[in-house]
Parts: sequence; structure tokens; C-alpha cells
Amino acid sequence: MKERFLVTGGTRLEGVVNVGGAKNSVLKLMAAALLAEGTTTLRNCPEILDVPLMRDVLVGLGCDVEIEGDVVQIHTPADVSPHADFEAVRQFRASVAVLGPLVARCHEARVALPGGDAIGSRPLDMHQSGLEKLGATTHIEHGAVVARAEQLTGAPIKLDFPSVGATENIITAAVLAQGRTTLDNAAREPEIVDLCNMLNSMGARIEGAGTSSITVDGVDSLRPTEHTVIGDRIVAGTWAYAAAMTQGDITVTGAAPGHLHLALSKLKLAGADIETYPSGFRVQMHQCPKAVDYQTLPFPGFPTDLQPMAIAISTIADGVSVITENVFEARFRFVDEMQRLGADATVDGHHVVLRGVEQLSSTDVWSSDIRAGAGLVLAGLVADGQTTVHEVHHIDRGYPSFVEQMNSLGANVERVAAQ
Repeated sequence: MKERFLVTGGTRLEGVVNVGGAKNSVLKLMAAALLAEGTTTLRNCPEILDVPLMRDVLVGLGCDVEIEGDVVQIHTPADVSPHADFEAVRQFRASVAVLGPLVARCHEARVALPGGDAIGSRPLDMHQSGLEKLGATTHIEHGAVVARAEQLTGAPIKLDFPSVGATENIITAAVLAQGRTTLDNAAREPEIVDLCNMLNSMGARIEGAGTSSITVDGVDSLRPTEHTVIGDRIVAGTWAYAAAMTQGDITVTGAAPGHLHLALSKLKLAGADIETYPSGFRVQMHQCPKAVDYQTLPFPGFPTDLQPMAIAISTIADGVSVITENVFEARFRFVDEMQRLGADATVDGHHVVLRGVEQLSSTDVWSSDIRAGAGLVLAGLVADGQTTVHEVHHIDRGYPSFVEQMNSLGANVERVAAQ
């Protein structure tokens, strides 16, 4: 059933909110469980729609997957199917993370080209190129990427762009390759570090995670493990921006503030008071936010997944902000919906100029992806009257118990069936 959110503006958010495991990590960790026969246990898994979707992908490959609360157990058989060419794979982008493990474990893979958020082109050319340097042959056939390799062999690889997905697939293929793989211009995201930590606990030999140069010495086999997923920095950042936008006071627990250093620094420039703790932070705002410029870049730059929140706060900030999107070209579709709410926004290529207004005006808006949906809810919190956010299934893919957590902080958000 399609649902929508009714967001009544004018409330100040205040309280404590806990962040669960990272969406951008748990799905890749589930895929990495394919590399070892036996039972891998993941803890602190977020209760979001994409986790059961990834379960369906792994079940289709022959695994038995149990989800109970925030614990996911994956029982990987000795014989894994190399063919992930079915409907569940096409529903979300992270399903492509099975490509590297399947090539490493089965010496072949057929993975349907994935779907997911409408935020721009995300081709698999760097994934394919990396696997080819390791000795695989790859091609696109009937809507699927096909890869084969009798034996993967370590090699020097340099990415044209620090792609998170390509970095992950190359690492998960290289862990069982013969010899050493050096990956330069690798993605540095905390989720990459989380994946490498889990792989090393499975017996892999990976060094340099979190830097732009990662070294993988291949091993003959891996063993199952138990691993706790890192906190979701994007969800944590969303709550930080919600506090600043509503002139509120929110303490966020369960996420490392170091994973959000630049995002929190931007909020300080906007006028927020921020305290950090080992596994959380507190954001207080006592004034109208000041205008701040943003440009999205791979980690440790400002995350593209928080760009809708940067736009949302800029629409009500005092002054003029320029937001530059350097990662996904179609992410400014969100701006059209913000204009419906009365935002003074002008798009020029991969820049958007925002002149802050005193208050947004409530209306009906449509979310096109996970983060855009969350950004629209934040905008509704500072609009007059009641804003209706449609297509909220996107939000459910990345934010567990979003409405319940919003309301626990004092928001007035209601989930209703779409008419």
C-alpha cells in the first residue's frame, strides 16, 4: 500500500535519538558473507526495507538468512549460485555488491543491472575494469553484468574516481585472488573501513582502509565471522540538520562524530552550538541559521547524501547559499519540490543558488530518493500548515522508525495511506 506523511510545521525538535547501523554498510557486509561457507552474524543492523531486499538476493543465491531485530544471520552454503539475475536484484543499487564476492567464490557471476534511487547515472564501468585487471572477462548481456575468471590474480589498479561501489567490489574479489592487489584512488568512506574490518576478521589481509591506497594480499579461503555494523552517519547527519533547522536541541547517539566532521563544521558556521562525544554529539541552535556554501565530494568531503539537508536548511537561512553537487548529476530534482514549498532557488548546471526566506509554505511534494524524502520532511517542519510528502517508501529504505523518532523529538508527523 502506498503511504504518505502529513508533516505539520512549526515544532521545535528536542531530545535524544539513537542511530542504528549504517544502510550504506550493512548491505555490503551481507554480500561479503558470500565469501565464506558457514554462518556469519551481523549485529546493529538497521530495520529498513533494504535489509529484507538483500536477504531475498542472498536467498536467491542459495543462502539461508534469518533476521531477528537488529541481528542478521547468514548461512552460506558450500555451493553458492553465481546467478543473481532476478527481480529482487533489480530493485536497489546495493545489490551490485554481490558481484565481487561471486566472482571470487564461484569464478563467475551474472548480476542483473540494479535499480535504486533516481539521482543520476551510476555506471558499472569501474567495477568491470577493476575485475578485468584481476583477470576476469566482463560484458553486459540481456540487462545483466556477466563476469568470468578461472583464476583471479592480484594487480595494480587505479580508479578514475574514488567510487565506493567499485572499491568494494574490487576488494571483495581481490581477497581470494592470487598475490597482491594495490588499489589507488580508493574510496575512503567509513563504510569501506567497516567492510575491510569485517573481511580481516574473516581472515583477509587488507591494509590501508580509510586511505586512498589499499593493499590486499589474497588468501586461499575465508571463514565466517561476527561483526557489529558501524552507526549510520547519514541518518545522524539528518538529525543534526533537523535540530539546526527547527532551532532545536538534539543529542544523537550511536554514531561517530568524526564521520561527520565537515557536516558538523558547516552547522557551526550556520550558528549552531555543537558538543561531541566518543559515540555521539549534541546540536543546539538558538537563532535563524546563517547562509553557508556547500560542495559535495567523496569522503572526507561533504556527503552527497546530506545535500538535500544542506539545501533544506539553506532555504530558510539568513543570506544567500550556493550548493555545488559534484557526485550525482540528477540530485537537483529535489530542488523542484523545494520550489513547490516556496524556496527561492535557482539551478545553474551543478550549482543551485538559494536565497533564504522567512518561512516555507506547505503543499504536496514527492520524494524521488531516500535522502530527498527525508529532506522534504525536514522542510515540512519549518513550513506553515501541513505538508504532504508522497512516495515515502523511499524514506523507509534508509530511515528506521522515522516517524516514531521524529515524533519522540516533538515533531508532528503522521503516516497515512495514500488516496
